[in-house]
Amino acid sequence: QVQLTESGGALVQAGGSLRLSCAASGRLASGNTISWFHQAPGKEREFVAAIGWSGTNTYTYYADSVKGRFTISRDNAKNTVYLQMNSLKPEDTAVYYCAAGFVYVSNYRYASSYDAWGQGTQVTVSS
Repeated sequence: QVQLTESGGALVQAGGSLRLSCAASGRLASGNTISWFHQAPGKEREFVAAIGWSGTNTYTYYADSVKGRFTISRDNAKNTVYLQMNSLKPEDTAVYYCAAGFVYVSNYRYASSYDAWGQGTQVTVSS
């Protein structure tokens, strides 16, 4: 089972940008899916973005609330997945977690689909 470590969270003003990193201790093989979830105080953990790949194909998925603002990507050489967050809003404030697993394409939005999780990194967006 891969081990994940998130970094890059910070305090930023509304409209600003952050780049989160999810570093994997094990190699991210073809067929894997890496996702970002976030959890605000008093709220359930919810899906943000996912990236999966199989053969030469790469797939990305986004929650409606972040489409057009966030971009998920990967760097195989560094064994790392990134979440570029632009046009940040106060409602983006949360702890951001990355997760990994061999996930059926229809199940990428569900936290229960993943078997490896990082410890989280705090993102705070001020108004």
